[in-house]
Amino acid sequence: MAETFLSNQFLVAMPNVVGGEFDHSVTLLAEHNADGAMGLVINRPTDLALCDMLAHMGIDHDGLSRERTVFWGGPVQPERGFVLHRPTGHWDATLALEDDLAITTSKDILEALGRGEGPADYLVALGYAGWGGGQLEDEIRNNSWLNTPADAGIIFATPTADRWAAAARLLGLDPSQLSGLAGHA
Repeated sequence: MAETFLSNQFLVAMPNVVGGEFDHSVTLLAEHNADGAMGLVINRPTDLALCDMLAHMGIDHDGLSRERTVFWGGPVQPERGFVLHRPTGHWDATLALEDDLAITTSKDILEALGRGEGPADYLVALGYAGWGGGQLEDEIRNNSWLNTPADAGIIFATPTADRWAAAARLLGLDPSQLSGLAGHA
């Protein structure tokens, strides 16, 4: 049987199974292969304003709204920044997830955002979620996560507090009916 990988999928945390920082989280899987998986949590804003982060980095931020916050992308390498964005554009270090969605880790995109010249839609995250080889597959088998194809509308147009329920609805599920007691056929 061929192995199936879940890149460019949402992982929707199952209530009453996944707790702590990942409780009711939605993670966009950027990479998934036999060696493991890497993704960004898209519904955990922090108290850090993006303009404050850019100021700390010595990057001009005059073109940036004060309301923009930085997200918690996951517990791995919390000092490392990621910009999830569309359109993909031409940045120094970009991983294209699909034709119109990408993750960039280079400083040039932050400088463009600070000037108000960056991508139309973006989310800046610190840290990422990571799994070793086979770990995510085990967690899915143990009903920790549901997966569904990613939807950029949920990332960029859905209020943060509504993203978990919206991602669950992509599966045709009523979020209020989910419990951690699912089984496998």
